[in-house]
Amino acid sequence: MSTLFLRTLREDPADAEVASHRLLVRGGYIRRAAPGGFTWLPLGWIVYRNVERIIREEMDREGFQEVHFPALLPKDPYEASGRWADYGDNLFRLQDRKGADFLLAPTHEEMFTLLVKDLYSSYKDLPLVIYQIQTKYRDEARPRAGLLRGREFVMKDSYSFDIDDEGLQASYDKHRVAYQRTFDRLGLPYVIVSAMSGAMGGSASEEFLVPLAVGEDTYVRCSACDYAANTEAVQVQPPAPIAFDGLPAAAVMDTPDTPTIQTLVDLFNARPELRHPDREWTAADTLKNLVVKLRNPDGTSTALAIGVPGDRDVDLKRLEAQVGPAEIEPFSEEDFAANPALAKGYIGPGALGLENASGIRYLVDPRVVDGTAWITGADQPGQHVMNLVMGRDFTPDGVIEAAEVLPGDPCPRCGSAMEIARGIEMGHIFQLGRKYAEALGLTVLDENGKTRVVTMGSYGIGVSRAVAAIAEIGCDDKGLIWPREVAPADVHIVATGKPTDPQLPAAEQLAAECEAAGLRVLLDDRVGVSPGVKFNDSELLGVPTIVVVGRGLADGVVELKDRRTGGRRDVPLAEIVGLLRDA
Repeated sequence: MSTLFLRTLREDPADAEVASHRLLVRGGYIRRAAPGGFTWLPLGWIVYRNVERIIREEMDREGFQEVHFPALLPKDPYEASGRWADYGDNLFRLQDRKGADFLLAPTHEEMFTLLVKDLYSSYKDLPLVIYQIQTKYRDEARPRAGLLRGREFVMKDSYSFDIDDEGLQASYDKHRVAYQRTFDRLGLPYVIVSAMSGAMGGSASEEFLVPLAVGEDTYVRCSACDYAANTEAVQVQPPAPIAFDGLPAAAVMDTPDTPTIQTLVDLFNARPELRHPDREWTAADTLKNLVVKLRNPDGTSTALAIGVPGDRDVDLKRLEAQVGPAEIEPFSEEDFAANPALAKGYIGPGALGLENASGIRYLVDPRVVDGTAWITGADQPGQHVMNLVMGRDFTPDGVIEAAEVLPGDPCPRCGSAMEIARGIEMGHIFQLGRKYAEALGLTVLDENGKTRVVTMGSYGIGVSRAVAAIAEIGCDDKGLIWPREVAPADVHIVATGKPTDPQLPAAEQLAAECEAAGLRVLLDDRVGVSPGVKFNDSELLGVPTIVVVGRGLADGVVELKDRRTGGRRDVPLAEIVGLLRDA
């Protein structure tokens, strides 16, 4: 450490929002180079390469073959697949000196597809799985959380190529098992959840999430069965339709000063002529209608209205997953002025739908089924309508899964209550099907000499993100706590005492013996640094095993610390190397 390119920090960086960001910067593992971009310092690069090595070993173990593409790619393949437009502002676009369009790749489906198309033409060449570990780029509007959400990041992405869906399932299953082994070796707890494919396209899709409160992904898990899903992928089981017979007619009521659901419910419960005959009105009796704008990749905008039960908000992440690649924008005051049929705060189904006054597409939550009666806006300021019956009094243009998922909601599989948690996405596996193969003409001849479109799968792991996730779960108030296989060293030897004391020569000799035994060693041989600073740094850096060569040396012992458990004990110096080697 006397010559190591390292400066530890006592204070947290001002822009750090999560523990991994704070501690990786304070421990001298990374440094910010630009918004969303980081420089790896020596210790950080060792950790990163250990993570990369584990991922590569598990890919190779399954017989997958590694390739490597450039990050700077031509426009044409992405234009053929539609993603040159679909990625919108998230794509880094640039031109060369001749004016030709290029991009910094956010992902490489198109390039993998074209590579296989260039080299393979027969079913005998399949199945094939190839992968790369490569830097990716996405123009995040707000990079945050250090390595967890950057503009430049490293991913392992692999792609399977099969002649049919049965082969695709086999490739998918092999990746699923390989991912489980990978995350076990990385020391990352994970939950496998059903997911949306998003801009990638495809059918079956699962995410590997590390359960963490700081995660950006929200997922549900059933309290009774094994169902688990990203909230974006939860499918609501709609209730059975209700017969219209005997339902009271819809009636418009004056409801001044009720622009919110709560004020509306309070008014209906307070006025005798509006009270429910059997119970109190609740927010779930109301139909909330939200209007947003969808900005399409070609720059055009369209309005969309979403109707959800009033006890729920529209979950913008769920909505975004449904309407992608369009981006969601708020409906502004100017937009309301241009649509006079919409009464802000009192919007109802009467002004919505392609056949109605506004011409705005109107989609409702699956719980809004025929025969359900609602209190909702009457499209006039200060007025609401009660007993408005779906299927009798209004008909939406369709259904959309956009309402927030709440704790206790019924499981789509078994009906039991679901729990909600947050996590960090570490891996995502997709059954892409034939989307990219059809777009780019990837075909082979089958055993009968007939042309077949190849079936593909896509499988990603966030390599740089894994470093942050491991740091996020492996830390305490003192610093990092790395798993041994990922750590920058197997043992951190700390020499205390003055330069003239015997501790430093003994520590250097111990380090040499440890290295000879095959152990990776970080030696704190700094002179003029207090023992307190050395101890603090050893806990901050997070090597799982710490050996202190201190005052006990006079009695022939050194102190052995376990960074993971906090345990410590004296061990005879003559035994320490064997103990460390066998750990």
